[in-house]
Amino acid sequence: MTHSICRWGILGSAGIARKNWQSIFRSGNGIVTAVASRSQERAQQFINECQAEVPFAIVPQAVGGYAELLERDDIDAVYIPLPTGIRKDWVIRAAQAGKHVLCEKPCADNATDLREMIAACEQAGVQFMDGVMYMHTGRLQKIREVLNDGTSLGTLRRINSQFTFNAPPEFLTDNIRMSSDLESLGCLGDLGWYTIRLTLWVMNYEMPTWVSARMLQAQGRADSPHQVPTEISAEMGFASGVTATMYNSFRTEHTQLALISGDRGSLQMNDFVLPYYGNQTSFDVMNPVYAAKGCEVVMERHTRSITTDEYSNSHVTAQESNLFRTFGQLALSRTTDPHWPEIALKTQQVMDACLESARSGKQVELA
Repeated sequence: MTHSICRWGILGSAGIARKNWQSIFRSGNGIVTAVASRSQERAQQFINECQAEVPFAIVPQAVGGYAELLERDDIDAVYIPLPTGIRKDWVIRAAQAGKHVLCEKPCADNATDLREMIAACEQAGVQFMDGVMYMHTGRLQKIREVLNDGTSLGTLRRINSQFTFNAPPEFLTDNIRMSSDLESLGCLGDLGWYTIRLTLWVMNYEMPTWVSARMLQAQGRADSPHQVPTEISAEMGFASGVTATMYNSFRTEHTQLALISGDRGSLQMNDFVLPYYGNQTSFDVMNPVYAAKGCEVVMERHTRSITTDEYSNSHVTAQESNLFRTFGQLALSRTTDPHWPEIALKTQQVMDACLESARSGKQVELA
């Protein structure tokens, strides 16, 4: 690869692919070369609509089939937002075709499948990465500084995360995330990937020793062979003594809370997945003081906000642009970073344990 621009192919015309069309444009080191869908007409419609908003100088080509796109020699990397139930085969075929793979989450139905996908990428010498955008925000660097300073939070004790949205009735009856064939993990896969990843990131990717989860609600659309999780909670514990909890749901309105607590203070974000609109991202460090003297009892706030100058979306500094820029750099350098597939697999393994526990009603021990 001697060129300086990463040439992208997009497999599928999912809604998230529209956002990432723009992300590739804003990355500065990538272009969309072709888009494949189940029909060439569908791919062309997707291109026309995206090109009208965010136009590439050279209009991407519409391809009527995923295999045809993978055969092209003008594609360096593929972004795969296909449903999880059919994604494994196309990730493996993309790797075998020599294409670097940026994979939407959840990456697979289970860790066994993901291991096969990662192995195919390793054998072909191509990069594998999942599409967790907040991993590429400058805010995380500042959070790590606070976690490591030894005074703001003290010794880490507890991680609490919650990511939810209130799905409308048509979502519950029609959306692919309500089909066990297409998205068997339901809200656990769609939302839990983010909460699990945050917990692992805080823990520097130490794996929990046990997981205990509860299936609070499950449902499936009319053609779904099985129900999928629509509301789930989980607890997990680590050998270091830290405990964590997470909650994911299609039944409660938008929440994306992260609360990290130590023996001296806590850190909170209310938008850890999708930062609130603006040109700064932020989080709060809280060190309240309880003061009691006789009949007078006071809880003093002592909160400081820490900000990062970066846009929340649609900008070269936004996390989604950083994701595609970072991936493009790896693809263009012809080197691979094993960190990304490793943390994807750990995320999948914890997710598997959550689902096993929720279905069995028993605590799951992890090696």
